Amino acid sequence: MVATCDGINLFQKLNSKVILYYIIFPIFYLLSLLPLRVLYLLSDFAYFLIYYCFGYRKDVVIKNLNIAFPNKTEAEKIRIAKDFYHLFADTFIETIKLISISKKEFLRRCEFDPTLIQQLSSKQQSIQLHSGHFFNYEFMNLAISMYCKNNFLGVYAPISNKAFDKIIKDMRSKFGTILIPNSEFKTNFAAYSTQPYTIGLIADQNPSNPTKAIWTNFLGKKTAFVRGPEVGSKGNNTAVLMVYIYPKKRGYYKIETSLLTTEPKETASGFITKSLIQFIEQKINEHPSNYLWSHKRWKHEFDEEKYSKLFIH
Repeated sequence: MVATCDGINLFQKLNSKVILYYIIFPIFYLLSLLPLRVLYLLSDFAYFLIYYCFGYRKDVVIKNLNIAFPNKTEAEKIRIAKDFYHLFADTFIETIKLISISKKEFLRRCEFDPTLIQQLSSKQQSIQLHSGHFFNYEFMNLAISMYCKNNFLGVYAPISNKAFDKIIKDMRSKFGTILIPNSEFKTNFAAYSTQPYTIGLIADQNPSNPTKAIWTNFLGKKTAFVRGPEVGSKGNNTAVLMVYIYPKKRGYYKIETSLLTTEPKETASGFITKSLIQFIEQKINEHPSNYLWSHKRWKHEFDEEKYSKLFIH
């Protein structure tokens, strides 16, 4: 009887997730068919609600900006915050548009020269793409997946709501990206690592365990970074490329790539991580609002006694 009840409960849960998906997806799909000029009216309204009414993570944003830009005036930091929230709202609306966007329309809105990636992949060398949380990172994923000659892998954090998770997964994989949940990466990655691959890593994540992180200065503050990207590139001797995306104007993006190394095993310990940090710092200083300031970049505080041996200069 217990087994039967458990089976019924499982069926009901699965069935409710399926029903929820088929309720939510048509709404988002129909919205995605609207022209972006119309969708941006929704984005402007969302910006007003997020910034002025709800103040979504405004304390986190202001704290981050105070750390990153101690020499800027309050007015300058408020301007950066407002511009950030506009981009944040646009990213949500543009993600909806990407559900139904055609390749032709997408390429019209995303400028990208894939020559470097194609040259490296034609030599049968695997590639790691390192970037930060720049807007709109969803465009970056779709653009690169179009031009990869080998498997393009993306590591992602599943959304707790299964219906929304499926919608986002379907959108991100529509042009060929193979998505691997971060919790399953160690087991699933092996199946793709036997052949040349390209993997995209948003590599400015907070480490879950600061005692196993790489610590270094980031925007003037001692900061913990995950070791995975550097360890992975050296372990598989992948070429390492830095990738940056930014809005040329509303709804139009440009992606830039630059080669860091084709021989990561020959680089000094910490070089790849340090280079990424310097790259992200440079791009933040060029376009201060084009970064995800709402995530807690400085979640871990540096402890000299605990972390001094993990710090790189």
